[in-house]
Amino acid sequence: MTIGIIAEFNPFHNGHVHLINEIKKKYPDATLVLVVSGNFTQRGVPSIMNKWDKTDISLKYGIDLVVELPIPFVIQSADYFSYGGVTLLEKLKVDRLIFGSESDNISTLEEIADVQLNNKEFDNLVKLYCKSGYNYPTALSLAIEELSSKKITTPNDLLGISYIKSIKENNYNIKYECIKRTNDYNSTKLEESISSATSIREAVKNKVNIDNQVPKEVLSYLNKPVFIDDFFKYLKYKIITEDDLSIYNSVDKDIESKLKKEIINSNSIDEYINKLKSKRYTYNRLSRMLLHILLNFTKEKSNLFNEISYIRLLGFNDKGRVYLNKIKKYVDIPIISKINREKDPMLDYEIETTKIYGLVYDNIDELVDKEYQNKLYTDK
Repeated sequence: MTIGIIAEFNPFHNGHVHLINEIKKKYPDATLVLVVSGNFTQRGVPSIMNKWDKTDISLKYGIDLVVELPIPFVIQSADYFSYGGVTLLEKLKVDRLIFGSESDNISTLEEIADVQLNNKEFDNLVKLYCKSGYNYPTALSLAIEELSSKKITTPNDLLGISYIKSIKENNYNIKYECIKRTNDYNSTKLEESISSATSIREAVKNKVNIDNQVPKEVLSYLNKPVFIDDFFKYLKYKIITEDDLSIYNSVDKDIESKLKKEIINSNSIDEYINKLKSKRYTYNRLSRMLLHILLNFTKEKSNLFNEISYIRLLGFNDKGRVYLNKIKKYVDIPIISKINREKDPMLDYEIETTKIYGLVYDNIDELVDKEYQNKLYTDK
């Protein structure tokens, strides 16, 4: 049995330990395969921990094989994120995907996925609600409720629906199940033990103690956390000097002039986004839009990088190595353990975004060098 997990680990915390432990309790002999986003996240912000630190801690806490979700699938909508994640699991011959869920009701999530895939009215309803002034996430939720009488608004349930849709739509041979989330994903309040990643990031930013919320091994990786405002001066320069912002993915012509106008007197990302925000442009949508500009993620790149073309290994233990050796002859795309002379444009772009992430590091060379020289195998 091989179990897949798709995660951001931003940062790795006690809730992730709970998920891994619950999986191991139910499937004690399973090989655990993690598809993890790297240095940036689907929410439109940099990861507080870099990809190598996330890999290291994942292997210490029971993951057997870690692969990277390529950056174009990380920084777009939930459907892109889900498609990239489950496609990698399918390529790696994983048997089952397990994900956290607020409702812990897999049959409801599957029913809603079926509505989105098979009910011809669904797309029309979403468009209708959008035309009525609702933003896309709200329009999606209203269409789901109208057609299924189910109300799903929580982020992990919505992401779970996207996973199920991708599996069904592509006829992937992956079973799926969920495990109950024990905290509010968006809560900014620290709980006694298992807290949301959002609350932990806020605590780190404000130098609040998080000893009870993350494994002790994680603390050393958070000595120099990375936040989106660390990149604000680079983003500001780019928006001021760029002639045509509409070349970037998710940037529409109708917001371009406002992007240029409001950047001048903004002193932080949060201040800037709040000046731009509207019914149509939600906070999260704007966060991703600004990340696309920062990372030079153009519409052309979005069209080019729409399929998984390789499997990038970030780390593995003995069990993971045995599994790789067992399946590698059945995998139909390159498995990359060391970057040498690969000519994949998406991998080149991945390295480019690492260099951007490294701009806020004291030693950018050390981070970039790890892309070529990092030790993948651990015997722990």
